[in-house]
Amino acid sequence: MTIGYICLLICMLLPIFWAGVSKYGFNSIKYDNESPRDHISLLSGKAKNAYNAEQNCYETFPAFAAAVIVAHQIGNDQSMIDLLCVVFLLSRISHGYFYITNRGSVRSIAFLIGLAANIWLFFA
Repeated sequence: MTIGYICLLICMLLPIFWAGVSKYGFNSIKYDNESPRDHISLLSGKAKNAYNAEQNCYETFPAFAAAVIVAHQIGNDQSMIDLLCVVFLLSRISHGYFYITNRGSVRSIAFLIGLAANIWLFFA
């Protein structure tokens, strides 16, 4: 398995991590697993931001998955694919952290770095 595919797997699991942070990390509201979506409307502060980071991961993952698969299929340089995938992964982790800590400007920069890496995968 290539580093690119490992990054893809980690990115697939990243929203689950942010969901855990939202539900258990900063939330004073007791999470009810019998009704898991009801707590979302009660979230605020860092817990709400962690939920938003989770949602953003779901939104960006399909394009990243497509880019990684296409880059492998068309035979792009493997070392460049791996590098861009690591850059994307680090940008997504940073994006979530900056989202939770209310650092909007650097969060946007992290998002743009990830977007650029994702697009670059098609041409690597």
